[in-house]
Amino acid sequence: MSDRASNGNASSAAGAEKRLSEIEHQTAAASVDEEPVVGNQRVFLSYRHWMVAIGCVAYSVFHLLVMNVWPLETWAFRLMHVGGGLVLGFLIFGPRMMADGAAARRDLVDKVLLVCAAAAVGYGFVMVAAIWLGWAAGIAEVPPGWAINSFGIPLTVGTSIAVLHGWLYPDPRGDRTSAADWVLVLATVASIGYIIFFARQLQMRAGMPMALPGDMWAAITGVILIAELTRRVAGLALVIIAGVFVAYSFLGPWLPGILQHRGYDAKRFFTYIFTDNGILGAPIAISSTYIILFVIFAAFLQASRVGEYFVNVAFAAAGDKRGGPAKVAIFASGLMGMINGTSAGNVVATGSLTIPLMKKVGYKPQTAASVEAAASSGGQIMPPIMGAGAFIMAEITGIPYTEIVYAAIVPAIIYFVSVYFMVDLAAQKYNMAGLPRSELPKLGPLLRQIYLFTPIIVLLYALFAGYSVIRAGTLAMFAAVVVSWLTPNRMGPRQLFHALEMGARMTLQLVAVCAAAGIIVGVIALTGIGSRFSAVLLTLADQSQILALFFAMCVSVVLGMGMPTTAAYAVAASVIAPGIINLGVEPLTAHFFIFYFAVMSAITPPVALAAYAGAALAGSDPMKTSVESFKIGLAAFIVPYMFFYSDAMLLNGAWYEILHVTVTAIFGVYMLSATVQGWFLGRAGPIVRIGTLIAGLAMIEGGWLTDVIGFAIAVILVLVQKRVVSTVDVARGAD
Repeated sequence: MSDRASNGNASSAAGAEKRLSEIEHQTAAASVDEEPVVGNQRVFLSYRHWMVAIGCVAYSVFHLLVMNVWPLETWAFRLMHVGGGLVLGFLIFGPRMMADGAAARRDLVDKVLLVCAAAAVGYGFVMVAAIWLGWAAGIAEVPPGWAINSFGIPLTVGTSIAVLHGWLYPDPRGDRTSAADWVLVLATVASIGYIIFFARQLQMRAGMPMALPGDMWAAITGVILIAELTRRVAGLALVIIAGVFVAYSFLGPWLPGILQHRGYDAKRFFTYIFTDNGILGAPIAISSTYIILFVIFAAFLQASRVGEYFVNVAFAAAGDKRGGPAKVAIFASGLMGMINGTSAGNVVATGSLTIPLMKKVGYKPQTAASVEAAASSGGQIMPPIMGAGAFIMAEITGIPYTEIVYAAIVPAIIYFVSVYFMVDLAAQKYNMAGLPRSELPKLGPLLRQIYLFTPIIVLLYALFAGYSVIRAGTLAMFAAVVVSWLTPNRMGPRQLFHALEMGARMTLQLVAVCAAAGIIVGVIALTGIGSRFSAVLLTLADQSQILALFFAMCVSVVLGMGMPTTAAYAVAASVIAPGIINLGVEPLTAHFFIFYFAVMSAITPPVALAAYAGAALAGSDPMKTSVESFKIGLAAFIVPYMFFYSDAMLLNGAWYEILHVTVTAIFGVYMLSATVQGWFLGRAGPIVRIGTLIAGLAMIEGGWLTDVIGFAIAVILVLVQKRVVSTVDVARGAD
């Protein structure tokens, strides 16, 4: 009897397997819900894996407990957030790309550097440990002077040598943490441990003449560690930008014009930079609360395979349409990008499935990568989560979250409609078909799983019911667990452990870049360069307000290159927002303006992280891909000017005003899409493309006169394309 039952279960499982469509098999194989492993990320085995996994889970649980149950003093909490992120980061991410095989052969210089680094950092660690042990054992109320005065220089020098050793002699083995990185872990514990111990005193003396040399050396060590981890997880772009700002703090007396300031000595600068005016300021405040909360929430959704569901629904709805996989990428990547918070990471997760399928139906490799990059970046502006952007903006501006979410609705619709127009016109132009319906998931069975959206609904309900963001996010996590019990991917202890581990791993890049962004924010606050930028914007506004906004757009995009959205927005808001607000722009409009361009820096050449990630998957040229992704995401560069001209686009006005600007904006982005693709009811020649460009731009201002002009041009172009009139007739009419 038991054999029959087991045979029956096996046949029913085989039947269910057969009932799955080809795309559902590919979606499962692509593992869109798994965090992709980057080239310098270590993959541990056996006991090493469990040690690091337990550390990651402890990091996630620590934050959830502090946010919900046992509050900690603010500085201590933020320092533990940064310190824990650094420790896990150095354990998991190597200084260079990993390679399989045995350890490289070591020469004498390698061994000398490693021994010197270990000895110097070890001495600093022992001294800081003596400070803590003396306090814990009650041996001395005042920490020993010999420990405070002697730990700093060896710790900083040893850390620098360990970083240098990692660059020169990286361990190619990807299944273990190198000795040099263990030294950096010790250096992290020592430097952050010192700052935590003296946190209350540092709140009074940091950045002041009474700051101690030990304070400076601990802070310098912390800055070196943050810069190195940022290089490993986010590349050199942000490190170089932060380095330029640090240099600016010391070179001020020798700089011309508005860049000049009196300069600062090392002790004042570095002790100031490791306070809540700098590294522990707004970016880390947000990272240690809202960002980590919603990254863990995203990990819970991914552990319950919600991302896979998003992708399958998108294929069922649009996969058989012309250029179907590109339209699927828009919907699926937009939904995934909304919850996971990083454009490039989302490109890798969903692009591994959508990019090959786009190539299969006829899209060029660079176009497939560009569509994926533009859609994934757009997820950052999609309410209600906006990749945690809505919560960050609420924290920085003090504007209620609900107001920000309402304001984001129409601009997000316009952006995604624009990307849809781009891929649809390209599909018409190249006569592309969709995927066969037989290969696609069936929409009916998927719609019966609509309850998988329950966690997001719970999140929204809790927020609009007046719960705090942290409490709402925690409730949404519980909802994700409960909903998973209704699916084959039921979350038990093992899945919970995996979700908490994945949440911590996904957070590490954001911890590093937010800490690096804090360095930039601290320099801006210390030197007053932000107010000088405001003065420049006001001066430009005397000539032209549009010129001032264009300048603000350029600065936002440049500051955002190489950074995840959250850090890019935090830095750009510190530099640019006060100036735009001083122009008379409403704070919500000003911050949305900056946020959009910070987001779109991910697809803006020459440093376009999302486009580069897509190019790697598609096998296309990175620079050509970034240029094309810029074209596909063109609407995001126009929409901010639209809501600058018309507040109704941010749902600030009567219903008929909102309807008017929404309809005309959609019409405008269609005309601009036709210009870019060279297709308007057929192949568009140069004259028709110029006409569609003028018609599209005429819709930007939102005024009735410009709308009528744009519509009239569109009607004429339709008649030309339908061969009712010729361009010669139009020219005569103009005469």
